[in-house]
Amino acid sequence: MSGLIFNPDNLELNHIIDKLCHGMNSTFVNQIMSKNVLALDGNVSLQEAAEKMKDLKVGCVIVLHDKNPVGIITERDFVTKVAAEGRPLFTSISEVMSSPLIMIDSEETIWEASELMKEKQIHKLPVKENDQIVGVVTTTDIVKISSVGSDSEMRRICDQILLRMKNE
Repeated sequence: MSGLIFNPDNLELNHIIDKLCHGMNSTFVNQIMSKNVLALDGNVSLQEAAEKMKDLKVGCVIVLHDKNPVGIITERDFVTKVAAEGRPLFTSISEVMSSPLIMIDSEETIWEASELMKEKQIHKLPVKENDQIVGVVTTTDIVKISSVGSDSEMRRICDQILLRMKNE
């Protein structure tokens, strides 16, 4: 990344890029995760899960088996696995969940979380601490924390990067 956009003559741009990269490596998952977690037994119906998701304003459910987290069902799953496949709403969430459950430790950095999410192609990542789920980090959370500054500042940075690429 730095080979493409690092410019020894533009210290302001380099400072902003360094700030962005440093922020990703020095901010931890437990600092940005949502602690509002909905965990339900796998026998719960899709209907009941959807109602609880709506009431709690969350985008996923951690699916439990014998009180242990075994899977996840997301809003996207409701579209791709429920509505698109015409499943009845009395279907249990364990039949639709994604499993095995991919999790990250609360002390990992956002950089590590974003790399794991990219590798696994997921948008919601449960956060664990001492084998207990304590939160969920989402791509939206990462985008929010990764923002360098105002729109005009970002526009100026992008313009400078594009100009540099054009001149090479």
